[in-house]
Amino acid sequence: MRRDYTAREALLEPAMAADWTTQFAAWFIEASGFGLPEPNAMIVASATPSGHPSARTVLLKEYDARGFVFFTNYESRKGAELAANPHASLVFPWFPMQRQVIVLGTVERVTRAETEAYFASRPRGSQLGAWASPQSTVVPDREAVDAGLEAVRERFGDGPVPPPPHWGGLRVLPETVEFWQGRSNRLHDRLRYRRTGDDLWVLERLAP
Repeated sequence: MRRDYTAREALLEPAMAADWTTQFAAWFIEASGFGLPEPNAMIVASATPSGHPSARTVLLKEYDARGFVFFTNYESRKGAELAANPHASLVFPWFPMQRQVIVLGTVERVTRAETEAYFASRPRGSQLGAWASPQSTVVPDREAVDAGLEAVRERFGDGPVPPPPHWGGLRVLPETVEFWQGRSNRLHDRLRYRRTGDDLWVLERLAP
């Protein structure tokens, strides 16, 4: 039976897990069971070194105590911005549940072995698309995109498709992970895990 989140239950400190990873896992399982179309969809915000921001939605592919991983073209806008200014914010917008998870952290590339392992699990069409698209660049029309895909199909034929050298994973290493629960009268619950040192975290409440 799907849980009713319209009651806006309280989010209180005694009910929170000892670490953000366990708490996120519990909320992610509930979001996955709620019937959201893409519970792993997250908004990734980046900025240039001069402070010009940009944001887009990507899919979370894995997470653990180290952080949150997604994959992209390193030459895309987000790839270039995160290489030049390796700080990001993530937002999981679970609006029907009146919940959000908000992450602030630094960014690093995953190992090439991790990228190759994930790339091998992708559908072949997605593998070819990673080669075909010069992501974030201006193209003349849709036909140019389709022509690029056809060229890649001819290049690889029926053989294996390796990950492009300019494509791979990024891991957001959290410095704060905030769990936001909607409440009535805009007096929402906001509980945040904040890193205070290596593997040391504090849980604190933020005013709504």
